[in-house]
Amino acid sequence: MSCPPIVIVGAGVLGLCTAFELHRRGRAVVVVDPGEVNASLIAAGMIAPAMESAIDDVAPDYARLFRAGRDLWTAFAVAAGIVLAHRPAEWRGGDVDGMEARLRALGFDARREGDCVTTDEDYQVDPAQALSALRQALGDAVVVGRVTGIARTDHGWRVSVGDQMLDAEAVVLATGVGEVISGLPEAARGLIDAIQPIRGQIGVAARELVDHVVRGPGAYVTPMASGAVIGATMEPGRLDTVPDAETSERLTQAVWRVLDRSPEPLNIEWRAGVRGATADGLPLAGAVPGGQRLFMALAPRRNGWLLGPLVGAVVADEIEGRAASPHAHALDPGRF
Repeated sequence: MSCPPIVIVGAGVLGLCTAFELHRRGRAVVVVDPGEVNASLIAAGMIAPAMESAIDDVAPDYARLFRAGRDLWTAFAVAAGIVLAHRPAEWRGGDVDGMEARLRALGFDARREGDCVTTDEDYQVDPAQALSALRQALGDAVVVGRVTGIARTDHGWRVSVGDQMLDAEAVVLATGVGEVISGLPEAARGLIDAIQPIRGQIGVAARELVDHVVRGPGAYVTPMASGAVIGATMEPGRLDTVPDAETSERLTQAVWRVLDRSPEPLNIEWRAGVRGATADGLPLAGAVPGGQRLFMALAPRRNGWLLGPLVGAVVADEIEGRAASPHAHALDPGRF
């Protein structure tokens, strides 16, 4: 008799990366996709350890973790059929000297070009293409539905999806920001309740504006298949997903300042999504305290695409009882 699958609840970047990592290790998985537009799609697909580390002025151990996440992407993208773009990332305006100093202090390459500093250490994916590739690789393992409850059994878990029941060897919670599923143990409920929602708004312009990533105070602009992405806000505590006109105008003006160009008419589709963040800004990846074959792949703040394969590997290693990766402790849900 075959073993029950591992059920992943949620089909954003962390859920799909975890599912694909388990799938390519030969494990049976089922991904339950609630069928809504998620925050992973409303993103620029930045895999940006250098710029993210320097912008937030992170500690060296965070920078090492971000770099490790980036380094997994080359092989992961090939295996999943994801197009990985290697483009320069440039910082313009503001404290350019400080940005250069932080990049170098954290061990990232940085070259000064006039009033700009550029690094070649950041990558990018197109979220729509990447999510589609992961779903295609998983095939029938992705099912559309909403998990309404979960219950412990003698051999794992029973997951309620509408009027159907799924028996699972293990469950991975990759639910983003939302309601706590009925039946979760108290340890999991407490961790989910502590996740802070952060709203992000971006714009998709219908024409090319740059041929590489350009960042600066208050905004960035980056190439995308459909033209360019303008972003992005970080608005803690907001759960609404209706684009805000005032925010749109502020981002547009900030982009023209970053590009040092006069404003031009643009056809922009504005989008907003909500992602989760923990108190230390790192995701929850690994076993929920209590050893009940319940795992998490949650709350990546704005680094979901950067850390997707790393989170997937950490969770898969724990499920399979393998030796933990050097970065597993930093992501362990038990740290809280």
